[in-house]
Amino acid sequence: MNAQFRKARIRQSNISWRRPLTMMLSTLVLGVATGLSSGLLALLLKSVESLFLNFNESPSLPGPFNTPWLWRTASVVIGGIIAAVIWWLLRNRAKTVPTVGQAVKGRDMPVWQTIVHVSTQIFLVGTGASIGREVAPREAGAMLGGLWVRACRRIGLREDDRRLLVAAAAGAGFAGIYISPLTGALFSIEILLKRISTTTVAVSFSMAAIAAWVGGMIHGTDPYYATGTQDFQTPLLLFVLIAAPLAGYIGGCFAKATSWAEQRKTTDVHILWQLPLAALLTAVVSIWGPAVMGNGRALAQIAMNATQSPAVLSIVLLGAVKAVLTILTIRSGASGGTLTPSIALGASTGAALGAVWNLAAQNMTTSGSTLPGIPIWQCAIVGAVALLSASQQAPLMALMMLMEISHLPITALGPLGLATCLGVVSSRLVLASSVSGDSQQTPSPFLPKSDGLPRH
Repeated sequence: MNAQFRKARIRQSNISWRRPLTMMLSTLVLGVATGLSSGLLALLLKSVESLFLNFNESPSLPGPFNTPWLWRTASVVIGGIIAAVIWWLLRNRAKTVPTVGQAVKGRDMPVWQTIVHVSTQIFLVGTGASIGREVAPREAGAMLGGLWVRACRRIGLREDDRRLLVAAAAGAGFAGIYISPLTGALFSIEILLKRISTTTVAVSFSMAAIAAWVGGMIHGTDPYYATGTQDFQTPLLLFVLIAAPLAGYIGGCFAKATSWAEQRKTTDVHILWQLPLAALLTAVVSIWGPAVMGNGRALAQIAMNATQSPAVLSIVLLGAVKAVLTILTIRSGASGGTLTPSIALGASTGAALGAVWNLAAQNMTTSGSTLPGIPIWQCAIVGAVALLSASQQAPLMALMMLMEISHLPITALGPLGLATCLGVVSSRLVLASSVSGDSQQTPSPFLPKSDGLPRH
């Protein structure tokens, strides 16, 4: 009996150690794999931009401003035609590629179809179409996570581990392309998993950190947005109280519109003319404002660099047009994200409100009163984080993303944290109306879904 008892204890000890070791191995392998995939996607984007638009994206040159307008037109239209053909074939002649939320719930992502689907998203953004690129590395990470789980069930991975590893790999893919480990981990925890435990936090943060390190070695660790160097002062909190609710309300409207477009996305043969038409509209607008092209980095950077009121007014118009073009691109059949377009819209909104604030400060100073001026770039950051948190309904992820990709100082956490809170609260005024106005009492597509993943 004692011998049998010792053997049972040994077997139990082996089982108890097997899962932690397996999870550690899985975290390491998937962190490296997703970092490689994100790095390769970043290189693909740079290659497409260089070939089609003849420019190399950077904080100092975030858009194809020096590319002739005919070249820009040809690039985005050709990109729209090629992407339309590929997506029509994928959606009507091949196995369907599930969303990241569906993959986390258990659906397998077909390998070659997912690779083509992901690469097409990056290609379309690189040619100048108005849509975000962040969904592609998430889907690539989710695919790798699913493959690893299927291959390693014999070494101790349980079916319960699938959800965690696939979600963590999706977040790690995000971290690897933006070099933002906290953002990637929070995407997994806050949006996909919606639960916190020791294992969830350890796996998500570790995998995202590894992926960010590997991705950084491939395509660099420079800040995604170049900002000023002024300290975040207390007077900025007064601006936040005014600007963040307005930016959040706009973010709610943008989320509502993009969800509408996603639900009615063209998938049949009509994509062959609708997506190229949306690309042509983008090209026409880019003749006047090339900042509307791409995922939104160019427009956001311009807003952060703005110093004069007339320039800011034109940025507001570009932001509104950018939002419309993104909605049309999604509606016409494109797959992609709205994260960086949200940042662009929020930054342009914040910059405009900052210009009005500074103009009022100048007038009050002339009349003898005092109202502190605020750097426009800080106003743009406030608008960006408020609108992003509202459109994604993920306040922690939005806050950490702007902090990480802009390399902001720790003093920014106070005003940006307040902006995040106010943005989310005000957005609920828009999103809640989707429920109250529904006479059939159906679940709203604009409030957080059961899988936690925004439809766009």
